[in-house]
Amino acid sequence: MLTKKQRDLLLFIHERLQENGVAPSFDEMKDALNLKSKSGIHRLIGALEERQFLRRLPNRARALEILRLPDNEENSTPVPVNIFTPDFGAKPEENPGTVDIPLHGRIAAGTPIEALEQFENIPVPVSMIGSGSHYALEIDGDSMREAGILDGDTIVVQRCDAAENGAIVVALIDEQEATLKTLYKKGPDVTLEPSNTDFQSQTYPADRVRIQGRLIGLLRQY
Repeated sequence: MLTKKQRDLLLFIHERLQENGVAPSFDEMKDALNLKSKSGIHRLIGALEERQFLRRLPNRARALEILRLPDNEENSTPVPVNIFTPDFGAKPEENPGTVDIPLHGRIAAGTPIEALEQFENIPVPVSMIGSGSHYALEIDGDSMREAGILDGDTIVVQRCDAAENGAIVVALIDEQEATLKTLYKKGPDVTLEPSNTDFQSQTYPADRVRIQGRLIGLLRQY
């Protein structure tokens, strides 16, 4: 049995599919359900997947398929759809030169924020991806602007638990807060340095900082 929010979201997505064959964006879903953040939508979609009311289509960026509707609701033929409309490049099925990686939401390039959950997948050029596992983050803030990383950019990160001095890394502080900074190791301490003279470097004991990835690429829309 679905909760009211789960049912409302499923029916909202179904209604939009019937109208134009395209699912609403996460922002539209959030506003329709009067939620404060998109993380709530992510959890609702996960719950609907677990209950087999919808599924995310494998190997297709930002696509959903409705499997069934709640009891007493009119059923319909499942329609694969795009969740988001922004163009990050050609669709993977049309362009074999891309690969899907998870987009984990927004990370503050100024002040650390809570560690992020996955919301969707996005396609990135195969040429940008090396060996290992990768993910993407959206930048919120301008503390890395002198390194050419601007507010609203999407960065590509290679997962790792160690990096050399001078690397730009995603660092998790006290297992709670994530930030993007340049890494410098100084004895028993780790310094996370911004690329903006308006911000100050932060130094922590090494055991308070866990490296979660190394910056390898950047996607930007104009």
